[in-house]
Amino acid sequence: MSVASIRRLAAGAAVIAAASGGAVYLSPSVASSDRGGGPILDSLRRRIGDPTASLPSRSAQESVLIGATSSNPLDVLVIGGGATGSGVALDAATRGLHVGLVEREDFSSGTSSRSTKLIHGGVRYLEKAVFNLDYGQLKLVFHALEERKQLIENAPHLCHALPCMTPCFDWFEVIYFWVGLKMYDLVAGPRLLHLSRYYSANESVELFPTLARKGKDKNLRGTVVYYDGQMNDSRLNVGLACTAALAGAAVLNHAEVVSLITDDATKRIIGARVRNNLTGKEFDSYAKVVVNAAGPFCDSIRKMVDEDTKPMICPSSGVHIVLPDYYSPDGMGLIVPKTKDGRVVFMLPWLGRTVAGTTDSNTSITALPEPHEDEIQFILDAISDYLNIKVRRTDVLSAWSGIRPLAMDPTAKSTESISRDHVVFEECPGLVTITGGKWTTYRSMAEDAVDAAIKSGKLTPSNECVTQKLQLLGSHGWEPSSFTALAQQYVRMKKTYGGKVVPGAMDTAAAKHLSHAYGSMAERVATIAQEEGLGKRLAHGHPFLEAEVAYCARHEYCESAVDFIARRCRIAFLDTDAAARALQRVVEILASEHKWDKSRQKQELQKAKEFLQTFKSSKNAQFNDGKHN
Repeated sequence: MSVASIRRLAAGAAVIAAASGGAVYLSPSVASSDRGGGPILDSLRRRIGDPTASLPSRSAQESVLIGATSSNPLDVLVIGGGATGSGVALDAATRGLHVGLVEREDFSSGTSSRSTKLIHGGVRYLEKAVFNLDYGQLKLVFHALEERKQLIENAPHLCHALPCMTPCFDWFEVIYFWVGLKMYDLVAGPRLLHLSRYYSANESVELFPTLARKGKDKNLRGTVVYYDGQMNDSRLNVGLACTAALAGAAVLNHAEVVSLITDDATKRIIGARVRNNLTGKEFDSYAKVVVNAAGPFCDSIRKMVDEDTKPMICPSSGVHIVLPDYYSPDGMGLIVPKTKDGRVVFMLPWLGRTVAGTTDSNTSITALPEPHEDEIQFILDAISDYLNIKVRRTDVLSAWSGIRPLAMDPTAKSTESISRDHVVFEECPGLVTITGGKWTTYRSMAEDAVDAAIKSGKLTPSNECVTQKLQLLGSHGWEPSSFTALAQQYVRMKKTYGGKVVPGAMDTAAAKHLSHAYGSMAERVATIAQEEGLGKRLAHGHPFLEAEVAYCARHEYCESAVDFIARRCRIAFLDTDAAARALQRVVEILASEHKWDKSRQKQELQKAKEFLQTFKSSKNAQFNDGKHN
């Protein structure tokens, strides 16, 4: 770290402060005013916050899509049920538009469930903005910090602030990171989560006991701790889809677009041919505008219009591994801004375990990406430099790879700049494509896509966008202490192997898990556990209950075993081997809910086992252990 770097950073801080008169003011376009509020927003809040509310059945949702004919089309048909697509459906539905959404697999089955789990403004982007004097990068950070705070407020049971520790092994690093993270605080302005601060070496080791006091022949000089947000990504995505359904959108997972429908006279896209992948049945669904929000697969949708269309996705692979909880303390993350090859590596507490990553490398687009062993070893190497404990490959409970759809604007003349922001464009009349961006800014991405759809289809919404202040399903009335009511008022009735039903305590671990996973809906899950004898844990050492399988099948469009173990409950991501042990019981409960025959049950077991093979835990991966033995 050079003196020149510190001077440049300090100068950047002065520029940012001077530009805002010593304070940061948000532009009117992203101000936190209650846009489109009043009676409409109040009505939506009552509907979404109703603890007795039930989502339309899957068959009812499919009927709405089938009923969207050329003479009575939807206003908007969304392709893709990830964070962006579900966000588009929610935004459009809450503007009073007639909306449908189809997803080939499951909500959050792709990139949106394989994220870093961070809700962040972009510390690295701020560094680039300062050193490159890039106002565009600075605007990205402003905007992401605005959305970060709003996301945490709109889904408080699934999102929270997380302190992140940056270790410093010389005094230049201390000054550099302290100044840089104070700038991050400054840019956050009224959206600040908590102030960053410096901790001495002794204080740092107290806060993070596994942190090494020596690294690279240097002694630890201290750490700088700043705050970003953390989330349960797939449950947040499922919450978005379910909230959209309550707001009036017809959402259908396991429904694949096989072709687009074009008006012969105008050449405008007017709908899609859809296949229900659970039944094999195909149908046409017409819409005034189709929104392509298929993430890494958005080029395949574009090619349905023109096979020779120029690709706009530059896929990047991000690998993460999950380690036991003792690798990091609960409530404190560790972020290393620059490893040997310049990549960022982090280690964060998440759902009772430790998630570490990430790589950022070119990859090909596949439905089920798998992490390579060298990428897992890279992460283990990187974190071992900063820890005082033995880092072992055998400690890896799960490992997964996600594909981030970095976007190139197809209308741009140069491909030099791959956008870290999102891109919205209408390449073909009636087909609006939205891609790029990141989880943190999904809401504003959706807003931009719906604005483009309204313009394209000359649609007439009943009101402006209201999602900025709209809490998601499960958020209404939820408090961090809500789990205590579950622990005090409910018991877990468990069936023994002999068939006898015996009571068990709704212990703190189970109550906290239900409260954070389902928010204000947790009482409905606890009621199933108590009244239907489904209070048993699915796997030893994990808080997940049998009752959750039944609840998700009834109220969250959980249609397969993989839907549950990967997206409704995170056990596949947290502990692959535990997920495999729970599988038989998960299939039994889903079979009871969905009336599966023996053949379907066998098929579900096989599919789930194949899915779990892509998560390279220490037991299901072949590896040369090397130094991490």
